[in-house]
Amino acid sequence: MNIKVFLTENLSSPIFILSTFLFLFFLIKQTKWLFSQNIINLPPGPPKLPIIGNLHQVGDQLHVSLAKFAQEYGPLISLKLGTKILVVASSPEAAKGILKTQDRHLSSRVVPTAMQQKSLLPHSILFSECNESWRTLRSLCRAEMFSSNALEAHSRLREEKIDQLLEFLHKKQGQVINARDIVFTTLFNTLSCIVFGKDFLDLEKENETFVGVKRSILMILEYVSRVKDFGSFFPVFQRFDLQGIRKGGMKHIQEVFDFWKDTIEERKVQMSSSTSSSRQSKFFLDRLLENGFSDDRINEYVTELFVAGTNTTTTSLVWAMAEIVKNQDVVKRIEEEMKREIGSNKIKVSQLSKLPYLQACVKESLRLHPPVPFLLPRLAVETCEVMNYTIPKNAQIFVNVWAIGRDPNVWDDPLSFKPERFLVSDLDFKGQDFELLPFGSGRRICPSLPLGSKSMEFIIASLVHEFDWVLPDIKDPSQLDMEERFQITLGREKPLKLIFKQKQGSTEV
Repeated sequence: MNIKVFLTENLSSPIFILSTFLFLFFLIKQTKWLFSQNIINLPPGPPKLPIIGNLHQVGDQLHVSLAKFAQEYGPLISLKLGTKILVVASSPEAAKGILKTQDRHLSSRVVPTAMQQKSLLPHSILFSECNESWRTLRSLCRAEMFSSNALEAHSRLREEKIDQLLEFLHKKQGQVINARDIVFTTLFNTLSCIVFGKDFLDLEKENETFVGVKRSILMILEYVSRVKDFGSFFPVFQRFDLQGIRKGGMKHIQEVFDFWKDTIEERKVQMSSSTSSSRQSKFFLDRLLENGFSDDRINEYVTELFVAGTNTTTTSLVWAMAEIVKNQDVVKRIEEEMKREIGSNKIKVSQLSKLPYLQACVKESLRLHPPVPFLLPRLAVETCEVMNYTIPKNAQIFVNVWAIGRDPNVWDDPLSFKPERFLVSDLDFKGQDFELLPFGSGRRICPSLPLGSKSMEFIIASLVHEFDWVLPDIKDPSQLDMEERFQITLGREKPLKLIFKQKQGSTEV
């Protein structure tokens, strides 16, 4: 349409006049708010424009943009994104100040627009406040799923799931396999057996169930990860949900709820019909029901457990597999270690402690490819100081663990994959060493850290022990594309596709 005609027809329209007036009103209101903020001693940062602040300077690869700003302005920086103040830590010292020294003041969560539902927040372990309900759920979760006793109790189950994976790959020899699909299915079924006592997905076929639940989980992450969320930068517009983020997120969350709704109801009936003396509490769902958790609370927590747990570990595993197949000298060292320590026998969970080089490979991959590059964003509940700078109340806090893991001031030759660096270092990812924080630190540290790391070690060890990995259509593995795709989790831009060939001398499961 001709712009002149458009303006002539629409400038006098009452709707156009009203919408323009409202927009200007909100714009002026936000401008006054911005200029009224006179916070002294904020961390340094790039120059800001009126209204939008630094929004024009952050691209789709947000972790890279903020790492570049840190190189110019220092390890603790601040930006203005619309009306929001964002503080970013990009060094071990800055991370320690936030996650340890000021953990009490900076432990609240930034709630993504997609999760801002009245029915969800009271039951969220990821985004609710650190209140009594939150502490109770974390304690129960750790005791029943992630403690040493729980991991040992579930070791046979994890071995069964790996056996199923190996059997599947033996049948598919010579075929191209999407690594993410098989890893996701294996981890999902392992978790579903711990929580519900049953498999939900099938390695053999991508049935409608597999496609549906996988798509819903990925879409929830897509909505939660929206970098260009206009409402979060200008909260006065958030109530209108102009981009449909809240509506879209809730749609897919409800789809996941529906996925196991019948299973929860069936288990409630089974438990109510059993006498207390004959009932055996085998699954995590049983413990939630025994503790009087409502349907809403169970749905919310179990959904977060699957969305966060399966996706982050899958992402980490695929990156580790990519680094290992890309670096053939690493493959040889893993094989030599397993031959020396384990021999030709099938690997068991209890033998992983005999494989320090494999464990070093997992650490090195998590250093280069932390599954959540900023951890989950925090929110300042009180004004405090970090590194002699003021962190104002309600500021959003990022800890750029991706940047810390690639900092040449912290790591020698940081962009190279060198697992041996961890053979001569006591650094660990349990939250006490701020150079390596893939699972976070402080009261918000990821509770599934023990299960996630052991799952990575066990799957990699089993696959390397049983198969040679071949990259289809790539003669030189060192040329494998390692480009990243930014979301709340940092995945690969291109899927990792492999051919698994049975090793000579090995026997099928």
